[in-house]
Amino acid sequence: MNRRQKLIIRQFVFVVAITTIFVVVMINVKDFINKSEAMRTTELLAKNVLQYREQFGSLPLHSYIARQREILGDARLGQLQYRAQWINFDDPPDTILAYSQKDYRFLVGNGFIVMYLDGRVEWMRPDAFNKLLRAQQTRAEMEMPAKEVAPPQIFQNPMDF
Repeated sequence: MNRRQKLIIRQFVFVVAITTIFVVVMINVKDFINKSEAMRTTELLAKNVLQYREQFGSLPLHSYIARQREILGDARLGQLQYRAQWINFDDPPDTILAYSQKDYRFLVGNGFIVMYLDGRVEWMRPDAFNKLLRAQQTRAEMEMPAKEVAPPQIFQNPMDF
């Protein structure tokens, strides 16, 4: 191989390596942005839940949460599991009120966005989340399948329902 061919191969390898690094970085940036957006939307939802509690003295129903998801534009929330029916008035502030499982790649990883009874929102790794949730669940809740809070369905034609 002559000198020019070696230079072309070296440049080609360099470009491929830089492109691969760039693609991996961009995937992680996308996942980080999606996670941040989901956390922010959950924080806004938590704020609305706290306002509801102050105004009415109780936790909102599933339908209220579904409506708030629609208002907030819940593109990144995913399947939100709302646990209000299992929470008592005397439960501590660190009781999990709602959670959403997220599966990201590489650096961000898998985990849960957790909303607590006191309005805090945080990211938890699966092992820590499962341990905390198991400690807070009753036998009845464990036996009943989790029910996702989905946005309300809007009918275009009144005859559709």
